[in-house]
Amino acid sequence: MNDGLAIDVRGLTKRYGERTVVDKVDLQVGAGRICGFLGPNGSGKTTTIRMLCGLLTPDAGEGRCLGMDLRRDALSIRREVGYMTQRFGLYEDLSIRENLEFLARLYELPQRRQTVDRTLDRLGLAARQQQLAGALSGGWKQRLALAACLMHEPKLLLLDEPTAGVDPKARREFWDQIHTLAAEGITVLVSTHYMDEAERCHELVYIAYGQVLARGTEREIVGGAALTVWSVQGDGHPQLVAPLKAAPGVLSVAAFGNALHVAGRDAQRLDAAIAPWRARPGLEWRRTEANLEDVFISLLADAPS
Repeated sequence: MNDGLAIDVRGLTKRYGERTVVDKVDLQVGAGRICGFLGPNGSGKTTTIRMLCGLLTPDAGEGRCLGMDLRRDALSIRREVGYMTQRFGLYEDLSIRENLEFLARLYELPQRRQTVDRTLDRLGLAARQQQLAGALSGGWKQRLALAACLMHEPKLLLLDEPTAGVDPKARREFWDQIHTLAAEGITVLVSTHYMDEAERCHELVYIAYGQVLARGTEREIVGGAALTVWSVQGDGHPQLVAPLKAAPGVLSVAAFGNALHVAGRDAQRLDAAIAPWRARPGLEWRRTEANLEDVFISLLADAPS
């Protein structure tokens, strides 16, 4: 690996006809790190992940995964990576054990029975091993999919929105497992829409319209955005969304529970923008700290479409 990097790619680009889906993406992730890959639907996350694991060939760019060349060693990369797709991709009419045994044969793993037994124990699936995959809840399907990714002992996990549609308890257990894997030296790149999950990552990359708009730790990204944020709540605050969005100096307006967050980069211009509504009876205004969601909404509002 290059200077301890499990992923080190530069200028990664993928086009479909005249449409550029991934546009000159640079991505570096250190070994044993958990990198959150965030962005709206259609931003290029899945396409990037598929290029990293050797399923798609980039139209431009270069780099290495696990020390192997992205283009020349695509087959070898696939053997060393665990890729978990957005949709459950295992056979629903096979049991948990039968699915894992099939994959063990596919990977030509030695001591297949022992490997499957070990994987079942590792993910807490042994007691359910005869249950049909199609009869599992979302959380147990997710656990089986992760087991399938781990059975060949990959050094890099690429997880594409693995917790979509999963209940909070299952999500929490899943992330506990991810941190355990990272502590064992496995690198994880995980795409997610959940801000609480983003906060559990060691570092973050935010992508929109195929381009990386921000990268770093949570603190670095929030600090680097240099946003001023006001929170407003009270009578009729939802009716402020449209006029505030149209006001000069306002970069984004977003609902957070019973309040609106109004963000801008120039504190004086933002103060002037909200001034007409500051004295309105029944509204409570206060300065608040920017959070990741404020930053990402603002980045998206500021990005060229």
